[in-house]
Amino acid sequence: MTKLLLRALAGESLPTPPIWMMRQAGRYLPEYRATRAQAGDFLSLCYNPDLAAEVTLQPIRRFGFDAAILFADILLVPQALGADLWFVTGEGPRLSTVTGPEDMARLKPATEIHERLAPVYETVRILARELPGETTLIGFAGAPWTVATYMIAGRGTPDQGPAHKLKNQDRTTFTALIDRITEATILYLSAQIEAGAEVVKLFDSWAGSLKGADFDDFAVAPTRRIIAALKDRHPSIPIIAFPREAGERYIGFARATGADCVAIDNSVSAEWAAQHVQSDGCVQGNMDPRHMVTGGPALVAEAQRITRALRGGPHIFNLGHGITPDADPANVAAMIEAVRTA
Repeated sequence: MTKLLLRALAGESLPTPPIWMMRQAGRYLPEYRATRAQAGDFLSLCYNPDLAAEVTLQPIRRFGFDAAILFADILLVPQALGADLWFVTGEGPRLSTVTGPEDMARLKPATEIHERLAPVYETVRILARELPGETTLIGFAGAPWTVATYMIAGRGTPDQGPAHKLKNQDRTTFTALIDRITEATILYLSAQIEAGAEVVKLFDSWAGSLKGADFDDFAVAPTRRIIAALKDRHPSIPIIAFPREAGERYIGFARATGADCVAIDNSVSAEWAAQHVQSDGCVQGNMDPRHMVTGGPALVAEAQRITRALRGGPHIFNLGHGITPDADPANVAAMIEAVRTA
C-alpha cells in the first residue's frame, strides 16, 4: 500500500490524515539533547551523517509519525556557497553578509555546493535504508527569499529590514543573490531526491513580510522556478511549499507555483483553508505550537477541530510552525492520539 503521506500529496482525502511535525527532531526530546551533546555543536551534528540520521529517527521511534524530515538547516546552502556560518549559543546563527556586488563576487557558483553538502546527502541515504517501510522521507531547503534575508543581515531579524533595504536600493545585487540561491536550491534538492528523499519541502519562513508585487517576484516566482526544475528532473516527486504568514496570498499559491501541497501557519483557520486553499489540492497544518507546551483538553479539542475541518480534502496534519524546545513530549503523543481518533 502506498504510504499515507504520499497518498495525501497525490490528492487523496483520507479518513485519518498523515501526521508529522516541523522540527520534530529537536530540543524538546531528551534523546536529541544527548545526541547533540555527543556531536559537540549544532553544525557538527548537521554534518555528521550517522548522528544526523539518528536524531531524524528518534521521533519516528518514539511517536510513529508518518514522515521523517531530514535533520539539517536552511543555512547550510549559504555556507556551501562560501558564506561564513557560525552559531552563537542562545542567540542563533551568524553569517558573513552580502550587501553589494563585491560580496556577490566572493560567492561560489551554485554548481560548487555539493562537496560541502555531501554529508547531508549521505544522511539521506542512511535514512532511506533505515526508516520503517511506512514512513515517508522528506528533504527540504529554505526558499530563496528567506535564505537571502539571513545572508543580507548576517542573522535573523524581526522585520527582515536589511533585506528589504537592499531589495529597494540595489535591485541588481538583490536579484543576483536570489538567483544564485535559487540555482543552488534546485541542485541541492535534486541531490537529496537522488539520495532517497521521497518528498521535498521549501520553507519560506519570512514570506509574509513580502507585499504586493514583491510577493509575486520573490516568493512566488523563485518557488515556481525551483518546482518546475525539480519536476523536470524528477517528474513524480511531490513538493510542499510553506509561504509562512502569506495570509490571503495562500489562495492560489499552489496553482501559481506548481506545488502539490501548501503548508499553512496558524494565523489562518483550518476552516478558512478548507474553503480557500484546499480546493487546489493538499493542505498541511496548522495547529498552534503552543498547544505542545500547554497540553490538556484544549490540545485535544484543537487537534480534532482541525482534523475535522480539513477532512473534506487532502490534508497532512502538522503544526503551524516548528515545535518549541519547551514542549512536553507527552503532549505530542496526546496530539497524535487526538488526530487519529477524531
